[in-house]
Amino acid sequence: MTSPANTLFIAVAQLNPIVGDVSGNLELARRTRDAAKLSGADLVVFSELFIAGYPPEDLVLKPSFQAACRNAVEALAAETAEGPALLIGAPWVEGGKLYNSVLLLENGGISAVRHKVDLPNYGVFDEKRVFASGPLPGPIPFKGVRLGVPICEDIWGPDVVECLAETGAEILVVPNGSPYRRSVYEERENVAVARVVESRLPLLYVNQVGGQDELVFDGASFCLNADRFLALQFPSFEERVRVTRWERLATGWAMTEGGIVDRTEDDAADYAACVLGLKDYVNKNRFPGVVLGLSGGVDSALCAVMAVDALGPERVHCIMLPYRFTSDESLSDAAAVADALGLRYDILPIGPAVEGLEAALRPLFAGKERDVTEENLQSRARGTLLMSVSNKFGGMVVTTGNKSEMSTGYATLYGDMNGGYNPIKDLYKTEVFRLSRLRNVWKPAFAAGPGGIVIADRLIDKPPTAELRENQKDEDSLPPYATLDAILFRLVELEMPVGDVIAEGFDPAVVKRVERLLAIAEYKRRQAAPGVKVTPRNFGRDRRYPITNRFRDEG
Repeated sequence: MTSPANTLFIAVAQLNPIVGDVSGNLELARRTRDAAKLSGADLVVFSELFIAGYPPEDLVLKPSFQAACRNAVEALAAETAEGPALLIGAPWVEGGKLYNSVLLLENGGISAVRHKVDLPNYGVFDEKRVFASGPLPGPIPFKGVRLGVPICEDIWGPDVVECLAETGAEILVVPNGSPYRRSVYEERENVAVARVVESRLPLLYVNQVGGQDELVFDGASFCLNADRFLALQFPSFEERVRVTRWERLATGWAMTEGGIVDRTEDDAADYAACVLGLKDYVNKNRFPGVVLGLSGGVDSALCAVMAVDALGPERVHCIMLPYRFTSDESLSDAAAVADALGLRYDILPIGPAVEGLEAALRPLFAGKERDVTEENLQSRARGTLLMSVSNKFGGMVVTTGNKSEMSTGYATLYGDMNGGYNPIKDLYKTEVFRLSRLRNVWKPAFAAGPGGIVIADRLIDKPPTAELRENQKDEDSLPPYATLDAILFRLVELEMPVGDVIAEGFDPAVVKRVERLLAIAEYKRRQAAPGVKVTPRNFGRDRRYPITNRFRDEG
């Protein structure tokens, strides 16, 4: 339809593109366009680098990939003769430089191109590595309206929006590829409010949704009118397309028909991010399902629940791998979790494998006392058996170690660290407890698993143990998790000096020991499976420390 001069219908497309799937992303854009046309949209707004998928990292440097993205955009542009117009992100080569760009496609062609100015180069972002910075943009004229189109990071400082406002922009339309992390909603809102107040313009924030390796994009797209009224709020972690109505009022343009859906926040958002990250990693990499060791402990139990929520019970295979130190309680707790989830559950004793390894090593180990070496053979036998099941049947092994273990090296290389992906890698042990309790009373709207209690309280409450020897408890080797996690939060998330941590009342010897464990475990973390990022500083993308490193903070 053709809108009156004072009315505009904008379809907001919060979708889940796949990095590198240019043809698939193109078809998703076409389907979205066709549906929006039936709903009377004048313009469909997609997220940042939609055609390429975000973030494309060094893939975007391949000339063949750049050409494929350009061909897709040009094909899509040729199809817009009868509307609606599309505002879509893609990598774009111009003047011999590669840009992170947004293009307006209308009337059968490309009518405007705008390049991202402020390229983020911190935390998980590394855009200066691959893109050139664009010039300060002017607004794009569309149906008698001047659209300002800052791209994601361009609104995190004042300059780009100030330039757009001074050159006549009437509506700010912001395509984003903003990943989830704790506190991100408040940060985005503060930034958006600041730009609205400064420019006195409405701001439409369009974010992508879905998992991409360690990153999970939460969507949660929204619109603030010039008076800071929240006119639109999309859900978190779900795809959503909606046609919104805009009107030119005496005070300027405003969204007059949007809609509000509650976001998923706090611990529930962390849980939903972990599930969506696992779901998309498995599906986008075309694994038929997953396999994981179910030990009777809380970490593997939570991972099993997340896997079923992500994929459904028919695609999750859990295996108990008992040895002579495995307690009857662990056997019954693991079976109870499997029964509650309705998944395939097998028991595969590891005694023959461990004894075979010990027999093979006996000539070399003669005269040496038994120690952690022999204990770790249990973990390595389990890891090898799980990988063998994966090789035979195709399911990806889910790794089940938490951030407390990853921080301190309380994990066995080529054993319990084996696997393709870890949904709880960025959750401290105390957070694993908390999310397990949460899942017993709530689950995400998109979860495929059952409601109700899926992890019994006694499993959550029992003292954590790897059961590598008689009566072993984690606290034999580590401080109590409440203390350990509090220290790790300060050392990892806040990068506090050891002296400052001690000054907060922690035992100096314990703090120094934890700092040492954190430092010497870097080589293990470098070999760990990828996993969902939920904290401000995950291991890998955010916190990149050298393996060879003699610096120690002595406090």
